[in-house]
Amino acid sequence: MSKKAINRIKVVLAEQDRTNKWLAESLSKNETTISHWCTNEKQPSLETLIGVAKVLNVDVRELLHSTKQ
Repeated sequence: MSKKAINRIKVVLAEQDRTNKWLAESLSKNETTISHWCTNEKQPSLETLIGVAKVLNVDVRELLHSTKQ
């Protein structure tokens, strides 16, 4: 069974020409944690996802894949 891509953090970072390191520093998080989010190995808490949206200046919904087809 393949891993379901839940978040779009990696995509949004790429669209903004930002790095995992930049996001880690902006959120005071470990780069490994950011890497896990970007590869969808782990997911940030909803509260943390809102913080990610704030530093990236996007609506939190832009960081999630739609569950509807």
